[in-house]
Amino acid sequence: MNGFALGPFLFSAERLAVLLGVVIVLVGGEILARRVDPRFSRWSYLALAAGLIGARLGHVLENASAFAAEPWRALAVWQGGFSLPWAALPVAIVTILVLPRPRLAAWGVATLAAGLLAWNTIHQLTASSQPQTPLPALTLATLAGPPLALAETGGHPTVINVWATWCPPCRREMPLLAKAAQANPTVRFVFANQAEDAATIRTYLARQDLELPNVALDASQAIPRHYGTLGIPITLFVRPDGRLAASHMGEISPEQLNANLARLR
Repeated sequence: MNGFALGPFLFSAERLAVLLGVVIVLVGGEILARRVDPRFSRWSYLALAAGLIGARLGHVLENASAFAAEPWRALAVWQGGFSLPWAALPVAIVTILVLPRPRLAAWGVATLAAGLLAWNTIHQLTASSQPQTPLPALTLATLAGPPLALAETGGHPTVINVWATWCPPCRREMPLLAKAAQANPTVRFVFANQAEDAATIRTYLARQDLELPNVALDASQAIPRHYGTLGIPITLFVRPDGRLAASHMGEISPEQLNANLARLR
């Protein structure tokens, strides 16, 4: 499974792991504030804020060439993208300033370690349990051209984007995926629209001036059922042998897209 539903909210496995780690640090800070020192409450919030800002800044700097053309994307944190090692220094500075006594700092480090352990455990479990599901034996109608036999890869890797015209994250990522399809002719891109009619899809693509290869009509939403995915957009990365290599839930960033394409190669 690519995600978890908590009431009306849908989280990818990776983001749920981060959320759990954050909750543990905040709850731990409040417990320590009541039992050890009131400063732990302020420390937990400041340490998390400093760590997240440092990790995001590190990700942007590590991918400076990708952000150079669109610097505003540095603020697009909903796309994901954080580099954990860059969080260490700002968190250490906050800890030294707010918890100057070694005993207090040790309690803070222990709280952070508990949060990191929870995050890493869920992350590793969900990453290692990624099923290498084969492509389904589906033949889907397409917007233009003959029906598409999904399992016939022709020896090429496949990227399947599960989308709909009414989905805001789908619309935001579509230009990026369209460019990637043009730039990677040896990769088969399939844009599997979910339960919309051909006229609606054609109107949307014409208005957005988008040219997409292999726009497939998944009227019965068979692809999400086959892979057991939740929500859209979902981007599936499939090896030439038809086995699933990776999946990404939610809007995908250029860095994430390029990294997963590199895995397929």
